[in-house]
Amino acid sequence: MHVKYLIIGAGPTGLGAAHRLAELGEHSVLVLERNPYAGGLAASFRDAAGFTWDIGGHVVFSHYTYFDRLVESLLDGQYLEHMRIARVRIAERWVPYPFQNNIRHLPPDMQWECVQALLPGHRREEAPTNFAEWFEYVFGAGIARHFMRPYNFKVWATPAELMSYQWIGERVSVIDLEMVLRNLVLQQDNVSWGPNNLFRFPLHGGTGEIFTRLAARLADKVRLNTPVASVDPAARAVHTADGQTITYDKLLTTGPLDILIRDQIGASPAAAMAGDELRAAAGQLARNGVYVAGVGVDGMRDDDTCWMYFPESNAPFYRLTNFHNYSPNNAARPGHQRALMAETSWSDHKPEQLDTLMDKTVEGLVNTSMLHPDERERIASRWSIAVDYGYPVPTLGRDAALRCIQPWLEAHGIYSRGRFGGWKYEAANMDHSVMQGVEWAGRMVLGEAETTYKL
Repeated sequence: MHVKYLIIGAGPTGLGAAHRLAELGEHSVLVLERNPYAGGLAASFRDAAGFTWDIGGHVVFSHYTYFDRLVESLLDGQYLEHMRIARVRIAERWVPYPFQNNIRHLPPDMQWECVQALLPGHRREEAPTNFAEWFEYVFGAGIARHFMRPYNFKVWATPAELMSYQWIGERVSVIDLEMVLRNLVLQQDNVSWGPNNLFRFPLHGGTGEIFTRLAARLADKVRLNTPVASVDPAARAVHTADGQTITYDKLLTTGPLDILIRDQIGASPAAAMAGDELRAAAGQLARNGVYVAGVGVDGMRDDDTCWMYFPESNAPFYRLTNFHNYSPNNAARPGHQRALMAETSWSDHKPEQLDTLMDKTVEGLVNTSMLHPDERERIASRWSIAVDYGYPVPTLGRDAALRCIQPWLEAHGIYSRGRFGGWKYEAANMDHSVMQGVEWAGRMVLGEAETTYKL
């Protein structure tokens, strides 16, 4: 079988690319997906108790008119809009997010430690060379010690000294000393920062509903349950695990870049083409895994928070989502149950025993006041998924590795995009991921420049 455009992966990037190709009149397109469902890391699942869960706390917000219109057409008005309410659990109290803008909620001694470290002569003055140094350069030693360092290790499962900081952009609210002091003196909060301050969420089916509907539009152009065994750049051919061979003119792959180089191209007859330098570069790409625990609880409580952050060690998770607040239909009995969705990372730097994490999650919910001890008896559902590829970590060597790998692939008619195909966390939100596929299609057909994914 031969197609003009072959796409590996029916996640946001692959489906976005296939949809845009169809809009541009290109119909010699095939999407291969190893799972029995579409959506990739944006898929959703309904458990045996009737709760709906995402693979982490996704929300729909956008930098792109194209993405907005696509989602609106797919959901056809069946979504809810929310103003973000986010908090940080620390020192047995809740601090509004962003933490660094709202330190007035801390105990007085912690407030002073954070403010003193921001004063002239106290903050690091040498330009940072890594993420850890950037904490103190921007936020001072107090905020770094109490929040930035412990929270980021819980998220990335990677020492901050091994990470760059150039990726940050709009991902982290930087600090303004005058604003911090004004908020302290006037006892006011600053909670409006960030691109996800207003977000949407599907009324039914979780985030995955968006991509289930998008895949349905593409009909037989999406082939599920079809894992790729090898990619042969010389023959421009993909071999599937069930013995099919599909040749192509252009290949878009949205799976993990390291697997593409090491296992898929490395398993092809032309494996020698991917030399030692390329494989060494792929070996420099770091990631974490994420364990998502869904805990469904009978009974409601008065809590309008969307999600919460947990820098301390009394809970294994770094983030918790009140998933029933996104849509009441995420609970089996809407309006009568809470859906608490927790995320815990792991890596070689931060090993976790996955078979004990559900129990540790429940204990953490009690420790952080999200569950009353008596509510353990009212748990109606325990659901979990362990994702080996959670976040692509922006390590110090990442950009050099990408500059080695991506030009080689493109010279052989292979384009790698998406959260792990592009390996750029800063361009891996849901809208970014869809638009990476859309812009790739525009480049292939119209010669347009890609603006979302850039080396």
